[in-house]
Amino acid sequence: MDAIDRKILAVLQVNAALSVAEIGSRVGLSSTPCWKRIQRLEADGVIIRRVALVDQDHVGLGVTVFVSIETGDHSQEWLDHFAKVVGAMPEVMEFYRMAGDVDYMLRVVVTDIAGYDGFYKRLIAAVPLKNVTSRFAMEKIKSTTALPIPEIK
Repeated sequence: MDAIDRKILAVLQVNAALSVAEIGSRVGLSSTPCWKRIQRLEADGVIIRRVALVDQDHVGLGVTVFVSIETGDHSQEWLDHFAKVVGAMPEVMEFYRMAGDVDYMLRVVVTDIAGYDGFYKRLIAAVPLKNVTSRFAMEKIKSTTALPIPEIK
């Protein structure tokens, strides 16, 4: 990836709905070379998909919960089952295996506390867990999907 590819990525992360001509104009390319670069970035797996970002509050998902999970079982079989169960839960926006005193971290969005309670009950019924700690976000201070693309030095 060169500096122009990085500029294209920065532009697309802000607005992927721009025309190829507009993206090219912003990065100093004509449409055809710009389009070829975008296609290459997609083929190489750098751009994994283009989506519309939806405001969770406007669709009734006003509660964000960060869920820390500890397990007593660290076998591959348990992890495969856990990943399948949690990965299929639509409320789970992000799912990480962690280092340190917490084994897994989830970011969950739900309509309200009752919605989280339903999620929690399904989670603990599906997989044996040692400890589940829930932290409710009071206010979103910053949220972005745009990665800080480093410049070439």
